[in-house]
Amino acid sequence: MTNSVSAQFAASNNSSVAYVLFISAVAAIGGFLFGFDSGVINGTVTALGKAFQSDSVATGFNVASVLLGCAIGALVAGPLADRVGRKPVMIITAIVFALSAWGSGDAQTASAFILFRLIGGLGIGAASVLAPAYISEVAPAALRGRLATLQQLAIVLGLFAAFVSNYLIASAAGGAQYEFLFGLPAWRWMFWVELAPALLFLLGVLMIPESPRYLVAQGKLDKARSVFRRIHPGSEDQQIAEVSQSLQGNKKPSISDLFIQGSRKLHPIIWVGIALSVFQQFVGINVVFYYGAELWQAAGFDESQSLFINVLAGTTNIVSTFIAIALIDKIGRKPLLLVGSIGMFVSLALLTLIFGTAGFDAAGKLALTENMGTVALITANLFVVFFGLSWGPVVWVLLGEIFNNRIRGAALAVAASAQWIANFAITMTFPVLLGSIGLAGAYGFYTLSAFVSIFFVVKYIKETRGKSLEAM
Repeated sequence: MTNSVSAQFAASNNSSVAYVLFISAVAAIGGFLFGFDSGVINGTVTALGKAFQSDSVATGFNVASVLLGCAIGALVAGPLADRVGRKPVMIITAIVFALSAWGSGDAQTASAFILFRLIGGLGIGAASVLAPAYISEVAPAALRGRLATLQQLAIVLGLFAAFVSNYLIASAAGGAQYEFLFGLPAWRWMFWVELAPALLFLLGVLMIPESPRYLVAQGKLDKARSVFRRIHPGSEDQQIAEVSQSLQGNKKPSISDLFIQGSRKLHPIIWVGIALSVFQQFVGINVVFYYGAELWQAAGFDESQSLFINVLAGTTNIVSTFIAIALIDKIGRKPLLLVGSIGMFVSLALLTLIFGTAGFDAAGKLALTENMGTVALITANLFVVFFGLSWGPVVWVLLGEIFNNRIRGAALAVAASAQWIANFAITMTFPVLLGSIGLAGAYGFYTLSAFVSIFFVVKYIKETRGKSLEAM
């Protein structure tokens, strides 16, 4: 009899883990779209410049315009998700991704393209808030780090998918600006590929439940109990009691909870979240992913080689993220961040040295020798490795963990919005920096940011491994 009961409990536990994995994976499809929509621009930069007759500043805005939408989407999604629920906002987000994918590929003018990229940014920004919030709220404490890392894995898989599809389409057409199917330029099809995962996300979200912690906050205890029964069988009443206690009474979460009571000052933990977001961008990782083709052409590689290097960087990022998944619940969040900061600083410093000592060809472009080109390529991928096993996934995990139940949605919105503003600043300035102070100058700034991040981690980051959300 005892063995039978134990077997039933084990089966129930395995079933709940499988269910949590499924609903977390669905939420993470938003991260895939986040990555794809961010990375698809990489292979289209040159073609867009020719199609819309853009100069370097306008080209930078074509690329960076999506990030303004991201900042707005992130800022709006958190409070909206606190008001109407995580699931309805995810449904809206899926529709927004589909609209942006179609419109970006169909745009006939630069202004129309920027409009649809801004719309896509709303979806990316919303996904950057909703996926980590939802996953952290349904995942058991012992698995939360690995499950929350699904968000970053989905992002890098989305980036990789964009790089691969761009490479294949450009190779088939002979270049992003040349005709592909039905006489349309290849760059348009690069954007339209995103319609497939957007539809998959919409269908998946319709199948998952609302966050039980949101349901408790709204006083919908019977619905919350039903969801907790699926994800934490046997402890649903305890879960509800702990969430209710963490909410400190019957008042529903609001944006005012971000401020210290009786003052206009943000809680210190909000500033930690903002700093995490800003440092993640100021190390320059998205210069590699948004401008990879341009960057490597500036370093002497041709377009085909540069697009293939993007695929290589995307593969490296995926492998690194799997390393993070394996380690994050074993050694913790803070050690991974510290290793990543040190590794990024060293690799970025070496890249700055390589670009700073390289010569120039007759056209004034940076010219690396074959050996130095190889060293630069290896070093750039080492930078991606250190980012991929640390600041890439761990920041999203921490942003889903460090805020308490009352402020999670709104606090995540503020932190994610700060991240997109920082991303916009880095992305918008790279073409200008490239034309004025060169790759070495740009990478010198990213190196300095990685160096400062070491001290930030040591002083301000607290370990969250193994703690329940209610204990934060």
